[in-house]
Formats: sequence, C-alpha cells, structure tokens
Amino acid sequence: MCGIVGYIGARNTLAVLIKGLESLEYRGYDSAGVSFIQNGNLNVIKKKGKVKELYKAIDEQGYDLSLKGKNSISAGIGHTRWATHGAPSDENSHPHLSMGGKICVVHNGIIENYVELRKFLKKKGYEFSSDTDTEVAAQLIEYYYKKFDCKDFEGAVQRALQDIVGSYALCILCVDYPDKIICAKKDNPIVIGLGQNENFIASDIPALIEYTRDVVFMEDNCILIMTKDSIEIKDVHGEVVDYEVSHVDWDTDAAQKGGYAHFMMKEMFEEPKAFEATVAPRIKDDVIWLEHFPCGRDYLSGIDKINIVACGTAYHAGCVGKYLIEKLCRIPVTCTVASEFIYSDPIIDERTLTIVISQSGETLDTRNAMREAQNRGSRTLAIVNVIGSTIAREADYVLYTAAGPEISVASTKAYTTQLACVYLLAIKFSYELGKIDDDRYKQLQSELLQMPEKLTKILSEQNKIQRFASSQFNAESIFFIGRGLDYYLSMEASLKLKEISYIHSEAYAGGELKHGTIALIEDGTLVVSPITQDELCGKMESNIKEVKTRGATVLAIIPERFADKGFSCDEKFVIPDCDELLTPILTALPAQLFAYYMAVNKGCDIDKPRNLAKSVTVE
Repeated sequence: MCGIVGYIGARNTLAVLIKGLESLEYRGYDSAGVSFIQNGNLNVIKKKGKVKELYKAIDEQGYDLSLKGKNSISAGIGHTRWATHGAPSDENSHPHLSMGGKICVVHNGIIENYVELRKFLKKKGYEFSSDTDTEVAAQLIEYYYKKFDCKDFEGAVQRALQDIVGSYALCILCVDYPDKIICAKKDNPIVIGLGQNENFIASDIPALIEYTRDVVFMEDNCILIMTKDSIEIKDVHGEVVDYEVSHVDWDTDAAQKGGYAHFMMKEMFEEPKAFEATVAPRIKDDVIWLEHFPCGRDYLSGIDKINIVACGTAYHAGCVGKYLIEKLCRIPVTCTVASEFIYSDPIIDERTLTIVISQSGETLDTRNAMREAQNRGSRTLAIVNVIGSTIAREADYVLYTAAGPEISVASTKAYTTQLACVYLLAIKFSYELGKIDDDRYKQLQSELLQMPEKLTKILSEQNKIQRFASSQFNAESIFFIGRGLDYYLSMEASLKLKEISYIHSEAYAGGELKHGTIALIEDGTLVVSPITQDELCGKMESNIKEVKTRGATVLAIIPERFADKGFSCDEKFVIPDCDELLTPILTALPAQLFAYYMAVNKGCDIDKPRNLAKSVTVE
C-alpha cells in the first residue's frame, strides 16, 4: 500500500527520490521520508503529511532539488507510509534509522512477530524511537551487522530475515556501504529499474518510467544486492537466482494528467480506448481468441465449478462474471471476497477453475486466495492489468486487461476492462460448450466491438450528470437499488461514491426494500436506480414508487429504449441501447461520473481519498 523508491547513480539522488514519491502518491499515504548517504553519514529527513511537506523540509536544509543539480549523494531510499503500526507522525514515518546509526530501512508490509523481536532487542540494549514494526527490522539488522564485526552487510540482512515473520518489501542502506542498496521481498512488490551506470528501485512502475523501460520484477523470498553498475538476486540460501528483464510499453504521458483536472477524469475518458484495446485484438474473423488459455470444449468439459475471487471493485466485476457464466454456460459459479475465501474452507478439487481478478496483480488477499485454491488442486486463471505482477506470474493462465496505468485510487478504466475480460470469457465458454449458436456468438462479439463508440457517447453527455450532482452533493445518505445485473452495478456505484465523496451510501437489491431497507427512506433521501432489463423494469418502477411515496428523490439510469416509459423518477440519464446482458459496461460510466462530480462539488481530494490506497498489499 505504501510507496518505495531507491536510486544509485549520477543523477541528483534526492530529486529522483522526491519525483518518484510524487509519482506514487496515488497509492495512499500519510507521511513521507528519504534517507541517503553523504560524506560518510546516514541522513534521514521525514515528515508527517504530503510529499510537499517533505519537499519543503529538504529545501530548508539547503539541498538542491533540481534534476540537473550536482549529486554529492551516494545511495538513497524514500518512502510514503500508510499507517498500520503507530499513528501518523514524524517519528513513525519511514525511513527508520538503527540506534547506532549504521542501518536505515524502509518497509512495506507487516512484521507479525515484531513484539517478540522488540523485546529481544530491548534486552540487548536497543532503544526505540517509534511505535512501528519497521524499526525492529533496522535494529535487528544492525544487531547482526555488529555481531559480524561490521564486515558483512549482506550476511546481516540475510540472518535478520530468518527471524522476521510476516510480509515485507525492505530496502536497506548501510553507512559503511555508500554505493549499495540491499532489498528483500516477501508478499509485497519490488520492481527494479535498469539503467546505464544507474539503477532504480520502486514499488510500482510509474516511479521508474521517466528513466527506464527495462524492469525486473523480484520474486518472493529473494534478496537484491544493487550498485549503480550491477544487480544480483539471491534466494534465502544465498544462491544466485536468474531473472528476466521485462520491457514496459507505457510512455511517460500515460502517467500524467494530460490537462485534466484529476487522474480520475482522465481515466474515465480513456475507458473507450482501453476497452477497445482489451477486446479488439482478441476478436478475429468472428472468433474469440484468449491467448495462452486452453478454453476449448475438452478443457471446459473437465470443469464442474468456477470460483471467482477478488476484492473491492474487482469483486463487483466478478459478480457480473458469475451472473454471465451461469446464464450463458450453466456452470455453477461462486463469487467470493478474497479475504473471506481464504478462511472459508472452500470446496475445491481438480475439476474447479478459480478466476482471480486484481488490477495491480499484487492484492495480498487475492493472491493468498489463489494460492489456497492451487493448494487444493484448482486450476487458476488471473485477470490482471500489470504484466509481470505476482498474481500474473503465479496463476496457471493469465488474461491481461489493456487499461494502462491507472493512477487514481478510485478504479474506473480498470473496472471496465475487467468487465471486458469477463464478457470475453463467458461468451467464449458458452460457445465452446454449445450453449449458444453461431449467430448469437457473432452478435455478442459485434456488441462488444461497438462498446467504445457507446462509451464515448456517454462521455459527450457528462454535463447532464454534472448538473444533477451539483444539486445533490449535500446529500447525507444515498441508496442505490437495482435487480439482476443492475444490482451488481449498484454495488460498484455505491462503492465509487462513498470512497471519493465520503457520503454514506448503500446498494440494495430492489426486492429487498420491503424487507427493512425502506425504513431508512425519508424526505429528500436520494435514490439512484439503474433500470436496464426488460423483464425487470416493471418491478423496478414499483420500487421507485415505493421510495417516492416516502419522499425520496430518484435518479434513473436507463437505455434509450426505455426513454419514453413513464418512470416515476425525478431525473433520467439515458445510455445507448445494447444487448441487455452487456449493460453493466455502459451503466458503470455514468455511475463513475456521478461519484466524481459529487466529490468535486464537496471539495474532496479526488485522486487520493482519505484512508485509502491503490494497491492493498496487507491483510
């Protein structure tokens, strides 16, 4: 969840670290800091608050932060912290310096046995200046470093890792080795950026993309020894590990706002292109091709059950997937929140396919759920956005979305492209199993290919949503109601609203209103209702009347073919017509726009909502 950067080379080290931390702000954080070796000293500068506060503190100490500034600094590491152990404060901010000033550490993850280690180190005379679990790592490495007579930095790190239980991405400096950074990884991402006479470390690609496109994704239970001229990766036994260099195709503009007020708005406008990039290359000559996934009839006939596992927005995409696969393929599907799946003793065998969905490919709960499924014999298919991510590497098969970098914490184009992959799978499965004929197969492909144009049309009419939001942003509580696929859309719409506007909202199945929820409706309560399915529109009109009778204001999101129906709503937002099975793709965008404009009117921090992080790498 936190952000890590590291650098060794001829550039201005502090400028590279600060710029890298700024590029990782989207991950969510409450403090920031840097550490660097200069003139034989380990220096630490850290501040509670945003990177701009750290920038001021560095500037006040007289350091040149221009990228062209002369570099008198050797190795450097930086960190944005999202508090777990210890409240946000200067003292609890990373980096953490050991008591003797020999070792400095930044850390993502959780050291589960830090209490025991802290007690051990206190008995050895170590004093602590923070409440964090991370400081234990710095003190423990120094303890072993001194035990080795200050002659083996790498050995001290390796020995300390034997004592640490938990998850970590650790980046470590030692004052006696000014031109070396050591990193260790378990369950948290580390990306190595390769340059000419310089090398980089980061927890995500955007921090590196300005300087290099050649990256290495570290594997779990490995240690990296990095200088400006070389990298060496070893396993926990000290054996050298081979690694693969990946080339990143993103350009630097992809990680910039490009004139938009917020990344979220930019990324909503990228949805048509991202959807097309995900779908179009996989439909050729009226056939859906899913690269590297053997989804022919022989393979599918060996599957009795499908599990879909994900968190947050990806879970809502999975709920749509459950509906589609059961509807089109008649295969039993469960869709489960990953953190619940891990501990539910799931019923799995070799005839089970587990589909995991994650934007980052590093979501810890989702990755652990996938491993649990694999341990029980399930086949696994990952839908992820990040090439080379842990989930992508560990799954049996992977289907990449083509969303490109998504910087805003609130997921938009990642969700739409996850839906694209879910639809491709469901349609392909149903055709291979003989559940739909050639005509229906081709029709659904055609519908998918038309989606980018229809998404673009919705964006051209965003001002209608903007106007409605400007009159409703003071709402204290909002309810989303829908049936069938519209209920799953309501779940995602409610999440999007609450995470960026901080307005309380809930999603309910329309039929559940009379079972208790309607007690919450009073004068002025705002209700948003997607109504897109012919069979259910009459039922939804009854639900709208129920809430209107009790004083609610209602916004309906409907397709063009319903535009003339006499719904009892106060406002309608009309989306283009499409096959009703595909409406979640189109209804998602107005729901995102609604959340965005509600949050803008409230003056919220759109791209970095409070308490949230982009990549959730802790349980």
